[in-house]
Amino acid sequence: MVGPLGNWLLLAPLSAVAGLVLAAFFYFRVRALPEGNADMARIAGYIREGAMAFLTREYKVLAVYAAVVFVALGFMLTWVAALWFLTGAALSLGAGFVGMKAATYGNVRTAQAAAGGSRANALLTALDGGAVMGLCVAALALIGLFAVFFAHPMGSVQANAELATSLHAFAVGASSIALFARIGGGIYTKAADVGADIAGKVIENIPEDDPRNPGVIADNVGDNVGDVAGMGADIYESLVAAVVATMAIALTAPQAHIDALVTGGTDARAVAVGLPLVLSGVGLVVSIGAIFTARAMRNSAPSTVLRAAMVLPPVVLVAITAVLLPMFNVTQNVTIALAAGAIGGAAIGLLTEYYTGSYAPVKAVAEAARTGAGTNVIRGMAVGMESVATCLLLVAGVAFVANHFLGDLGLYGIALAAVGMLGGTAIVMTVDAYGPISDNAGGIAEMAGLPPAVREITDELDAVGNTTAAIGKGFAIGSATLTVVALFSAYSLEVGHARETAHLAPMNLALDNPEILIGLLVGAVLPFIVGASTMLAVGKAAGAIVVEIKRQFDTIPGLREGTAEPQPKAIVDIATAAALSEMILPGLTAIVGPLVVGFVLGPAALAGTLAGALAVGASMSLFMANAGGAWDNAKKYIEKGGIPGHLKRSETHKAAVIGDTVGDPFKDTSGPGVAILIKVMSVVSLLIAPLVATIGG
Repeated sequence: MVGPLGNWLLLAPLSAVAGLVLAAFFYFRVRALPEGNADMARIAGYIREGAMAFLTREYKVLAVYAAVVFVALGFMLTWVAALWFLTGAALSLGAGFVGMKAATYGNVRTAQAAAGGSRANALLTALDGGAVMGLCVAALALIGLFAVFFAHPMGSVQANAELATSLHAFAVGASSIALFARIGGGIYTKAADVGADIAGKVIENIPEDDPRNPGVIADNVGDNVGDVAGMGADIYESLVAAVVATMAIALTAPQAHIDALVTGGTDARAVAVGLPLVLSGVGLVVSIGAIFTARAMRNSAPSTVLRAAMVLPPVVLVAITAVLLPMFNVTQNVTIALAAGAIGGAAIGLLTEYYTGSYAPVKAVAEAARTGAGTNVIRGMAVGMESVATCLLLVAGVAFVANHFLGDLGLYGIALAAVGMLGGTAIVMTVDAYGPISDNAGGIAEMAGLPPAVREITDELDAVGNTTAAIGKGFAIGSATLTVVALFSAYSLEVGHARETAHLAPMNLALDNPEILIGLLVGAVLPFIVGASTMLAVGKAAGAIVVEIKRQFDTIPGLREGTAEPQPKAIVDIATAAALSEMILPGLTAIVGPLVVGFVLGPAALAGTLAGALAVGASMSLFMANAGGAWDNAKKYIEKGGIPGHLKRSETHKAAVIGDTVGDPFKDTSGPGVAILIKVMSVVSLLIAPLVATIGG
């Protein structure tokens, strides 16, 4: 193995194998639980069938895309790099498929556990279902990254360059699949959600999850394709991108800077390259411990269990790192950089909870609904804007600390901070996937006509799930921002290395360089293109769903009275077709944009494009995610009686529902789509850096 890291490098694949074994255990444990009565099983079967049908159709589209890129990379770079691209894409798809299966089996079993009167068993079932996704995401990312590292032994300049190219190709495979999965799933889930809400709550004035509403099944399907498969691909890609950025910087940074990191006459560069793999392995072990701790605490309040599961792992990770680093002859300042990221990630989660949970900002948004939808929307937008300031300043603080304590290798410190922030990937994804499982369980309980006491349990679990989902989005966007800073640094180093090899002057990154300024403007435009296209996609599809639901109520005798069955398949088909067709433009924007700028305008303009997209994209994605979360929970606050005299179906509640329909595509489609956009642009730019470095002389 590599220097003082020795057999510790095996922690990455061994922890990954352990994670997959545990994922299989949880999967079969959930499958073995009872799924309730015939109505519950039938409804769950509709949801599972719709989810897997969407995933199958989406994967067919992505297979064509992957084949085209595979051939292009084979001719442009090497066929080995093309194979690693396919590997990165395939592992992402695999994690989404398995996680989706577990979630669609876990939802009805969570409802049945609640029907048995046990909140603890319902919580445990939802957690176990989520753990399948969480463990698969982290484990498959680590297995893939270690395989690339192991297949390309370091040594000569040429060998290191081959390792870098393969790592970048693997990351592009992970990133591009994540982009399509997140945006496609987001369009599906929010089109179904918004359409079902408008048609049901506003037009027909019937409760949420009413079995008469043909959009309810599609809404429950959307929870899985957007918040399980889509979010899983997003977090998988974030972990891959953070580790690849760290390894890329270590491969290209000046030797003198690397030597300051590791003492004792060892191969400092090899240690710097392998260290993020070891730390990610430690993070997976810590996450596994957190999952079992959460399971042991199942008799406690769900909010306490899940908050502890997300906040404690970063502290444990930092403590373990402080003990390990001296064994590798690595400066302890690395611990500070890692701690900044790990603790900063937890802090971003808590800040997000403040702006989107049952606290003053959300209560203010709910109060604003008293005077109509307009004031509700205005207040929600203000909350989202304020959250951007606090969250991004925190990310900037993390980057400052990581950069400061590693001196000349500050860029490596920033990348490690991103690794630290993502160290608890498995537990974060577990808790995030728990949310849609609980939400589905409540929907199944309502549609199957289970007693109100069952819905009380599932509603409590779902309320916590809404909060954890908001925390997960903040965590994902915060880590994406830090990762993109590191990827930008890796791109600059890669271009600098290529230009030095070609005996050209260094790339001019001064702000008075017209190419940089042009690139900044181009980069600032791209998040708006993705945001606009995804919002329009949700709006068009939701409108078509509203029309179809209204048609069914008007033309199916007895549907309003509850004596006839709706036709949910028609709604599923509308949402699926919209998602698959409308995800193409934003996906191509992220991939084609850097290619056009790089090959036409050159490396400096591409650097400016990345910087512009980072600044605008990070701000826009946080604003959309947190504003959407505030509108959503303001509606739920009113439904729970937070404003006396203004309950469900009141004018205040209807105003809040309208605010929530604006926020739904904000938080679950456009916001996450923009966050992935900036990551995909960065890894694509890193991959083509050697090809565009000498353009323009």
